Formats: sequence, structure tokens, C-alpha cells
Amino acid sequence: MRVIVTGANSGVGKATAAALAAAGHQVVLACRSVTKGEAAAGEMSGEVTVAKLDLADLSSVREFADSVDAVDVLINNAGVLGLPLTRTADGFEAHIGTNHLGHFALTCLLADRIEDRVVTVTSSMYALARARIDDLNWERRTYNKWSAYSESKLANILFTQELARRGITAHLSDPGVCDSAITAHSSGVFRLVVKYLQPHVAQPAGVAARSTVSAATEQFSGTTYLAPRGLLHQWGKPTAVKLSKKARDPEVARQLWELSAELTGCDLPAARKPG
Repeated sequence: MRVIVTGANSGVGKATAAALAAAGHQVVLACRSVTKGEAAAGEMSGEVTVAKLDLADLSSVREFADSVDAVDVLINNAGVLGLPLTRTADGFEAHIGTNHLGHFALTCLLADRIEDRVVTVTSSMYALARARIDDLNWERRTYNKWSAYSESKLANILFTQELARRGITAHLSDPGVCDSAITAHSSGVFRLVVKYLQPHVAQPAGVAARSTVSAATEQFSGTTYLAPRGLLHQWGKPTAVKLSKKARDPEVARQLWELSAELTGCDLPAARKPG
């Protein structure tokens, strides 16, 4: 099986790629830093290659997509968390731009070459957000980095369900609490929690990656959200979890899709659109 894993040079993405490569799959580490990607690949066994992909730059997304002949599974794993107000190369707020819009564009550009499924990594923090179709890029609101992250994770879920409605097999994975570098930009009380508690309570990346590996390799009936089963879906063995009502709203998902297509200039090829 040919698999692309975005953001695979560290954390859960690296652990996911390593597990899939060790199981005999052909894995592409799609990373912003090729140097870091090559270092990560050097620690893996199996057939692993590295390619440059910066999800915060749509020109990079298009260049990467043009280089792909075919792929069985696309794993939309890369993400940012806790950034101050930052804009991507295309002017999007960094969380929604990287975590959602970059992956949206990548998925649409590769849609006619995806043979099996798309897996998108989200977070239970989606429960703290509401979809802001009216101000997706934080142009009229007072910025809050935690809300921005949570909204991007809700967008991941809405996008995945709409993707499935449009004819592509798609699943969601949630690693739960993980000892990962994604928390590097945390501040305030959260930074103290990360510094002193994360090493003791967070799952190792290899354990946290189980949700994504399962979502990429197992067979499910319908779109499935896999998350750890223990304590608010933060620890333990992955299990199928029911999403909240707001995360299953088809009208909001449709509106988000249409706005995302407008902002990125990307949409599903006509052959993959529902009839």
C-alpha cells in the first residue's frame, strides 16, 4: 500500500509513518523541512521516501500534488497549535490555513489519484469550538489561539464528513494526549501543564499513533472517528467514538466546503463529485 503522511518528521506523524513502513507499506514523509524528514526516515525501517510539502503555502501544496502519480492512503496529519496570530503565505490564519485549508487543497488536488481512503487527524478540542463560516480567518474577531486551534479541528471533522458525502472514503483519527512537539508554542498555564505534567501523563507518540494507523489500515462501515477510549478520549486503545451534533451538521459542512474551495481555488475533480 502506498501511503502519504503529512508532517511525518516528528511526533505522531513520524510514529504513524514508522509503523506503516515497518508493516511493509510504501510511505512518503511529506514535510516542510526535507532535512528533518530525511533524518526521521533514517530512523525507520522499510520503504520510506521524503518530499517537501508546506501546507501553509498553496504553491507548495500544488507542487507536491503534481509530483504524485498515485496513492492508496492520504494521511492528513500535520498541524500547528497555540500560535500567536500568524498568516500563511496565502493570507490565511495559520491554524485554519495549515490544519484545514492546506489539507483541503491537498486532498482535492490528489482526489483522482487516491485509490483507497483519506485519514485526517483531529482533536477532541473540537468540542470547544463552533464553526465560524462568517469569519474563518479571524479578520473581524479578537484573536484567541486556543479557539483558533479548536476551530481548525472542528473544520477537519466537517471536511472529512463532507468528503465522504462526495464519494471518497474518509475517516478521522484522534491521538489523544501525546508527548509531542506540537505544544512548543504553548504559553501561560497551559505551558506549565505541558512542561511539568505532559512527560508524566501523555502517551508516547508510538502509542498515540494507534488511532491513525487503525484508521488507515482497518475496514469500517461508514466514516469513523477513532479516538482513545479512556477518560474523555485522551488515553488508551482506539475505539469508534460518536461525534457531537455540531460536528455532524451537513449544512455547515457544505458551507465550509464551498468557502474552502473558494479560498484555495481547489475542489474535487468533476469525476469525483457526487452526481
